[in-house]
Amino acid sequence: MPIVVNLDVMLARRKMRSKELAERIGITEQNVSLLKSGKVKGVRFDTLALICETLDCQPGDILEYRDEVAGTAVPLRARA
Repeated sequence: MPIVVNLDVMLARRKMRSKELAERIGITEQNVSLLKSGKVKGVRFDTLALICETLDCQPGDILEYRDEVAGTAVPLRARA
């Protein structure tokens, strides 16, 4: 899948455990785990907003587009 979830990276940067994030945003630890592993098909914008507010970050800090062919991140300007 070309979208990579870097939630585990942001949690580590903020020195926060999944359990604490789950409690703060009102979802289960299991759902946080599924998000971290990228095993979800989507995330609600309000949930993403709560994650960003709690971790003091932007959606782009959590979600990344990665070119499946090259296996690297592709800046938006490079795709034009």
